[in-house]
Amino acid sequence: MTKRLLILLLFCLSTFPSWSQSVKQVKNTTLAFIETLKESQKSSVSISFIDSARTNWTNLPLGLAPRSGLAYGELSEKSKIAFHKVLSALLSSQGYLKTFAIMQVDDILHELFEIQYSRGQINDNAIKMIRGLNWDYGNYFIAIAGNPVQDAAWGLKFEGHHLSLNLTVTGDQFSMTPLFLGSDPAVVEDTQYAGLRPLSKEEDYGFWLINALDEGQKAKATLAGAVPRDIITSPDRPQWLESYQGIKGSELNEGQQKILHYLIEEYIGNLERDKAEEHLAKLHARGMGEVYFAWIGSYEPMKAHYYVIHSPDFLIEYDNVGFLDNANHIHTIWRENGNDFGEDILKKHRLEHNHN
Repeated sequence: MTKRLLILLLFCLSTFPSWSQSVKQVKNTTLAFIETLKESQKSSVSISFIDSARTNWTNLPLGLAPRSGLAYGELSEKSKIAFHKVLSALLSSQGYLKTFAIMQVDDILHELFEIQYSRGQINDNAIKMIRGLNWDYGNYFIAIAGNPVQDAAWGLKFEGHHLSLNLTVTGDQFSMTPLFLGSDPAVVEDTQYAGLRPLSKEEDYGFWLINALDEGQKAKATLAGAVPRDIITSPDRPQWLESYQGIKGSELNEGQQKILHYLIEEYIGNLERDKAEEHLAKLHARGMGEVYFAWIGSYEPMKAHYYVIHSPDFLIEYDNVGFLDNANHIHTIWRENGNDFGEDILKKHRLEHNHN
């Protein structure tokens, strides 16, 4: 397919009416969820669109970072069913299942530490501190910013330990960035859930790509220095990387570019179909040659490693670090350039409607 046809495809996708259908579905499921709540819960779940809680994000557990909104664990069964429909409207099946696997791993993590305590592997002070972190399947919070019925711009946040999902809606457009997914442990090694890996392909495809490079390419892709202890664009740091590092997509052969595409698609594929197609169209219009891939750390699993995928349109970060030499704790993030918390679509909306 030629560059001209790809640009035409992007234009067609950007004007395709399914975007408005997606927004309608998200709005309808959100309103249906709200209607299942008690009056006190409706008050708890609602925040102002200009509240800093909408645009502040963190992946820390509740014991370290209290959240605004309504706890998932406080929902009735009817409300939980309705909220699952909201997430199903926002996410693909893989993104939806990853979300709830991450929440389940929080309960598993709590159980793993209790097992270690019962075996005498950690002391009383350590288990007291760990229990205070409030790892729990129910300790994820829902906040609805603005009024989906009356307001042209509104949002939804679902956030807790290793999860930050951020929806911004304006008119017939919506943004899902930043989207943070993490997992501790990355692979469960004990209990009946041994073997569970919520973010398996993010890791597997990364290793597939770095080890598919020849020695010269690998040297260019690999950055010097220690593996970051977290993603570089973590909440207390600048939220975008200004410089490109590593190896450029144009320096990869066709097979290597295909693996890179698989890896990018794993992140984009967490979004619902229409939004995923929008991002894939942008990727194809610009071309794989403009995408940079960089790696830090080990080329083998269970040892600390990090990668970043960076283009003018998007940013992906992944790290897997842990205690001692056992890297078993994943953080990932997907970002759309200039559109965190709907910054770009909100700006367009204000210009189009001449709001002063």
